Amino acid sequence: MKNPLHYQFSEYDCGPTSMQNAISFLFEREEIPPEVLRNIMLYCLDCYSEGVPGKSGTSCAAMMFLSNWLNSMGNLGILPVKSRYLSGKEVYLGNESYVNDALRRGGAVVLRLFSDEWHYVLLTGEEGEHVYMFDPYYDQEGYGLDDIQIVENCPTRYNRIVPWKYFNKIALNVYSLGPYQGREAIILFNKNTELTSEKTIEYFI
Repeated sequence: MKNPLHYQFSEYDCGPTSMQNAISFLFEREEIPPEVLRNIMLYCLDCYSEGVPGKSGTSCAAMMFLSNWLNSMGNLGILPVKSRYLSGKEVYLGNESYVNDALRRGGAVVLRLFSDEWHYVLLTGEEGEHVYMFDPYYDQEGYGLDDIQIVENCPTRYNRIVPWKYFNKIALNVYSLGPYQGREAIILFNKNTELTSEKTIEYFI
């Protein structure tokens, strides 16, 4: 059974929430070992603000470590997960993007972008030049932008449909990826459901 994706509990936990949502999107509830959920929370919320741990959210270094740790879980056969960490110019939306390739093949992407501040969201699919996103920050107004669709009837997959054009901007606008040196994405697959050239004749690299 798949659980509905969930919203962050505070102003700070978008990182671990989006990583947990990625696992929930890719795997049945019964497949997910408690160690995965425990360590997502353990490794995230590592940034300090005014001496208080967690008040600046989750660092890129923590997300890289978590991506590598999840990959090792897959290699050990504990959970059939595969993870890849992307940064810099590798992170963009487009036909030749690793991000779009993952979405076409049944993967999930945890993406760092800008809203009112730096923020993590989950991408779960694409159609045309739009992506399906679950933004873990609960906000029913959607920044008042007419071409960002708010969706309420797909709780296990997404709550926004967003055009590509928002992501690739270097300027710090709503949902922009921002300057290349700060770009980050974590691609995750369920090895049992990942579409590859061996599994389907319809998929071409």
